[in-house]
Amino acid sequence: MDKAPEASVELRIGLLWREIRRGAGMNVLLEHLLGTGDDALEPGEWDTLELLAQEPSWRMGDLARAMRVDPSTATRAVQRLIRANYAERSSCANDGRVAFVHLTEAGRLRYDSGRRRRQRLVHDMLNGFQPAEREQFAAYLQRFVDALDDVVAGLDAGAGAETAGG
Repeated sequence: MDKAPEASVELRIGLLWREIRRGAGMNVLLEHLLGTGDDALEPGEWDTLELLAQEPSWRMGDLARAMRVDPSTATRAVQRLIRANYAERSSCANDGRVAFVHLTEAGRLRYDSGRRRRQRLVHDMLNGFQPAEREQFAAYLQRFVDALDDVVAGLDAGAGAETAGG
């Protein structure tokens, strides 16, 4: 079986992925979605804000797991949101070592505004797709994300095995 066409498709997908991540339009897009100047959010801050909007409050450890980062990274993202008045942190009444975080009203407004901008943007991007194509694209994109998670889990397991094996 000839592997050249498959390799060509994989190369094309890899290059398209790069264009999504680093294309010239990405900076304009990020500014549109995340703001500019002193009011701008970093992508990780937006991700944190978005997760905070999903629940009334989060334990910091649970938030870090949901973000797929270590607790110190989650803490730094939350601290930046607190400084911007988008989040508040509190201690558990029963255990002062347990910290909770939740959105402020300003954080909720910032999230809602960004979510609406993203929704309009995705709507405009999919405008040239037929409804069935949109469904198909969403299904393929979900499979791609799931496959990425599987590959990363394998890399993590492989790294552990290499370390353990010396």
